[in-house]
Amino acid sequence: MKKIFTLWGRKVEPHSSCSYLSEGQASIGPPAQPGYNFRNKDLKKLHKAASAGDLEKLKQYLQLKKHDVNMLDREHRTPLHLACANGNSNIVSLLIEKQCKESVWNGANRSPSTKAVQRDKESCAAILLEHGADPNLVDLDGNTALHYAACHPSISLVEKLLEHKANLEAQNKDGYTPLLLAITENNAEMVEFLLKRGADVNAADKNQRTALMIALSDEPSSLVSLLLQQEVDLSRQDITDSQLRNMLPSMVLPCKYHQLTANYGKEISADTTLDTTFDIQELSEDV
Repeated sequence: MKKIFTLWGRKVEPHSSCSYLSEGQASIGPPAQPGYNFRNKDLKKLHKAASAGDLEKLKQYLQLKKHDVNMLDREHRTPLHLACANGNSNIVSLLIEKQCKESVWNGANRSPSTKAVQRDKESCAAILLEHGADPNLVDLDGNTALHYAACHPSISLVEKLLEHKANLEAQNKDGYTPLLLAITENNAEMVEFLLKRGADVNAADKNQRTALMIALSDEPSSLVSLLLQQEVDLSRQDITDSQLRNMLPSMVLPCKYHQLTANYGKEISADTTLDTTFDIQELSEDV
């Protein structure tokens, strides 16, 4: 399902979010149920063993030397993709030892390391990163591993990616940086961590919405206070010509507003009163 937000009476294009895009799409989505990639009629023997985490059977198949460790299934996945998706780190180590390629893309243009991060399989991702996996490869929607990691609660996984030169300001096709995606999850811990690591608080999506605009579009939360402690550019406008300077007074309770602006140390014009009601239209889409 996708959402269209009607902010202040004007429609805004559908945007990326961690929470409502499905695994079957090219964009970010929640992990599929265990065994999602297990269709016996579609998988080769190596793929089945890698997906199931059957180390002994996998060793037997590889010893026969009749199976290409880099063979693809119908969805262009190698055994390494499936081992990563299911968190089988012992299988990942063996496949890397047997020269299984990491720079192979599945049908959604995701590498095994990206798949490991998407499914929050930190041990698998760590093994691949230590063996030279590129954290800045992009999928069909422009998402990097760091975009996926920002949708999870694991700070340590994000740290690993940054240690291996992941691009903190990478933008997907909707213009979302990892910081903006973390804000859609209302994950204050992740947002605070990314800001401390230097994420640009004024980066904007393709609709010119900054971090603070996105935080305000749902409901006032702890993220608003957190973001106002940064060097926020209050002159920014989105594609609806809504200006941050005018959004804050009408969308934050007066007592909260005065507290935030006092802490922020800047005067914000309250001349314009905005209608803070917005409609959410649910659209069905194919998986």
